[in-house]
Amino acid sequence: MSDAELAALRERASRGDEDAAAQLVELAGERGDSYELRLLAESGNTDAMDELVQLASEQGDLDTLRRLAAGGNRDAADVLDELYEEDPTDDGT
Repeated sequence: MSDAELAALRERASRGDEDAAAQLVELAGERGDSYELRLLAESGNTDAMDELVQLASEQGDLDTLRRLAAGGNRDAADVLDELYEEDPTDDGT
């Protein structure tokens, strides 16, 4: 996808086009683009939030998981709990 096509997709999503938003989430997930996912999640896109939690988990991004959990995301908190159960001596610092 070209930069121009991606920009057009973002514009459509910002105007409430759910199909465009879904495409952006899928593309961002495929690219491992946590920034794009975070922007979409902050705008209220729950699919982007789910994808962001999954990506942070896969990448071992504890800072993102903690931030999301502190913001009330139960899935991020669950992932952190699971990671702690795997290695209770690792406090993530």
